[in-house]
Amino acid sequence: MNRRPFLSLTAVALFSQTFGCGEDVQPAKDSASAPASGSGKPPGATGSGSARPGKELVPPPDDVAAPPADAQKTASGLAYKVLTPGTGTDKPTTDDTVKVHYTGWTKDGKSFDSSVQRKQPASFKVTQVIKGWTEGLQLMTVGEKARFWIPAELAYGEPAKGGKPSGQLTFDVELLEIIKGQPKPVAPPTPADVAEPPKDAKKQKSGLFYKELTKGTGKDKPKADSRVKVHYSGWTKDGKLFDSSITRGEPATFGLNQVIKGWTEGLQLMVAGEKARFWIPADLAYGDKAGNGQPAGQLTFDVELLEILVTPKAPETPKDLKAPAKDAKKTPSGLSFLVLTKGKGTKKPGPTDRVQVHYSGWTSDGKMFDSSVTRGEPATFGLNQVIKGWTEGLQLMVEGEKTRFWIPADLAYGENPGGGKPAGMLIFDVELLKIG
Repeated sequence: MNRRPFLSLTAVALFSQTFGCGEDVQPAKDSASAPASGSGKPPGATGSGSARPGKELVPPPDDVAAPPADAQKTASGLAYKVLTPGTGTDKPTTDDTVKVHYTGWTKDGKSFDSSVQRKQPASFKVTQVIKGWTEGLQLMTVGEKARFWIPAELAYGEPAKGGKPSGQLTFDVELLEIIKGQPKPVAPPTPADVAEPPKDAKKQKSGLFYKELTKGTGKDKPKADSRVKVHYSGWTKDGKLFDSSITRGEPATFGLNQVIKGWTEGLQLMVAGEKARFWIPADLAYGDKAGNGQPAGQLTFDVELLEILVTPKAPETPKDLKAPAKDAKKTPSGLSFLVLTKGKGTKKPGPTDRVQVHYSGWTSDGKMFDSSVTRGEPATFGLNQVIKGWTEGLQLMVEGEKTRFWIPADLAYGENPGGGKPAGMLIFDVELLKIG
């Protein structure tokens, strides 16, 4: 299980239209990061959004409802048929990343997602998708085009939740490229002293125990609001490894005010390059009876502080949050906008173009719920993958322009969206960095 030692991030996913959202592999796995995505992701990637209703992307094949007699069927129930033979000989493995074009339909012939329609192939790891895709892709070679009939239990279920398509799904998939994966990192060994801190461990007033394993090369220590990059592994008191950035092969980056108390305190004792072991009591972790799959009781972590990052300055809260500014313009949909900084470009994005932006978002009561600025990383996404107010508003902008949007609830998440999404009118400052 991939349980990070993080409490939560306040970031809210703006992706709400297509199945194009992939997993945010950053520290707060529970939270959906704002429109941050590389190339389009396939249906089944962790964090998928809801289909855009009523939009025919690509006409369905004649056999969309059921596999034909010449289709092959696997032991799991997956049916597939080669439409165009491949030119390669290798097949993907679970360690590999693939690049594909695809279109998906429900059993009644309604298309819910298509990289072909977006003119943007999708790249993802074979294991990051629904079971039917993970299995089916491993049957293909480069250049091959195949049709999959994926039963509900290998897709999103019957019925599916969260706006995902229910029942059997049919996909046409063209395998464009196999990107060979690196061998899986070896899981770190369980420390001999995982259950109890040794005598030479230092105890803090809070109850946290700390022991330096490798001296650091830096001099400065992080502060309570610093952002850091670390490698770590975590064990329960009985020696069970419940999470490790090492086995994922990717360090974690986060703010110290976004993690459990034991991490916030412990990392402030370290310098860059240092490796330390923490014994974190339950009250500084998730508690003795943690829920939602989080580990309970005392937790032990090995942490290597790789880097202390420069913390971006949080943007100032606009003064005109309650209502649009008097000089703001209003579109027929109800979207209000005001250009804050004129752009240098002349071209405006189209409804399916991909864009790169920096942005910050507030609710009308002044609470900032998400910002790529404070994360220090711009967001890239397709305009058909975001809330309606963003899809419309960004088409009014040129590169280099910074604009403030007042997005009414019906163009955002609604008045009572649930799922941690912000309700009511939302205000965004958006800077369009790049089109395409």
